[in-house]
Amino acid sequence: MAPRAAPPRFGPLQLVLAAAGAAAAALDVLADGWVAAGYARDGQPGWAALVLALLAAASLATQACSWLWLRSDPPALRPDLPLWLLAVLHLLQLGFLFRCLHALKVGWKVCMAKAEEEEEQQHVAFLSHDISMLRLFETFLENAPQLTLLLYVILRTNKADPSQCLGICTAFLCVTWALVDYHQSLRSFLQDKLELGWGSSAVYFLWNLFLICPRVLAVALFALLWPYGLAVHFPLVWLAMFLWVSLQGTDFMESPGPEQLYRAIVAVVLYFSWFNVSPGRTLQRSIIYHSFMLADSSLLALSWLWCRSPSEELSYLIPVLSAALPCYLLGLALRVTYYKGLHPNMWAQQQGGYDEVDASRSSGPELVNRRMQRLAQAQFPISWTAAQQFLDGATES
Repeated sequence: MAPRAAPPRFGPLQLVLAAAGAAAAALDVLADGWVAAGYARDGQPGWAALVLALLAAASLATQACSWLWLRSDPPALRPDLPLWLLAVLHLLQLGFLFRCLHALKVGWKVCMAKAEEEEEQQHVAFLSHDISMLRLFETFLENAPQLTLLLYVILRTNKADPSQCLGICTAFLCVTWALVDYHQSLRSFLQDKLELGWGSSAVYFLWNLFLICPRVLAVALFALLWPYGLAVHFPLVWLAMFLWVSLQGTDFMESPGPEQLYRAIVAVVLYFSWFNVSPGRTLQRSIIYHSFMLADSSLLALSWLWCRSPSEELSYLIPVLSAALPCYLLGLALRVTYYKGLHPNMWAQQQGGYDEVDASRSSGPELVNRRMQRLAQAQFPISWTAAQQFLDGATES
């Protein structure tokens, strides 16, 4: 395989996918409200309040990141609105939705233009990349915890409404697809990157699904016996992940304060799934992380298995729990398979390149800024000298 010469063009298919993403974001909020209303009608105001609290926390964090990025972006990349109005939209929790609509407007303009302009292509790529990462953050701050809550409620009541079953399926798909979507988005906006094919995307989707499912099941089972114990377990694991991310010296945001917010969000993601945050080979970090998660999830599941009361109603969980470990191991095997044979950068790794960092932002090569320079240094599967030459050439052009 050889690297492509330029990023893919934004076309009608990408516009349809962007529109679907914006619609999904709006429908997700409506679905959360529907679920919360259902809990309230059923006499479970605590569960309803928890759903709304998760929705509010995810929205606040997402809007904060969106505003911080927007304020630090070059003026040419901002929407044609006063900053104060953009700030009001974010305060009203409409900033992310506005970003999606603005990206659709720019994308429509690109698709309808008779002569495609490179600057507009880079602009829509920049917008889509930010939206993809914001969607990833919102998914792990909202959908992943709500998925655990849904599973807990179903196991606690030993019954499942159609809306709950649909919610679990869609939540799993949203979480895993958000990872694939961001991975594809990250690669598609960088020069000298190989395309992520459909086969590689399918394997990437499956190994994330097989790793996340056992984690969510273990947390839900632990909450069955000790619901308030989870209020202790989550902060402890989150703090460990936050310290781990901090020790890796991330440099993603524009100032130290927002950087702490970014690290806090990544720590939540790491509670459920692997997310690479620093350059260099990730093998050792990945082994440490997955070993920790396997041990932690096993302890949670074994605690439930050991302390549960004998009950025929939940006897079906025994074979389900027995399949969790093979599922997790299968996910690890698929991940190894992906990086050994399906990863588009295999040619670069064989030449001594670096693994890519999941958490990065990018624009086209002509929209060079501080984040672009950090991105090139951290992610390009070539030497830093070649990356610097690439940047210098883009600057001179």
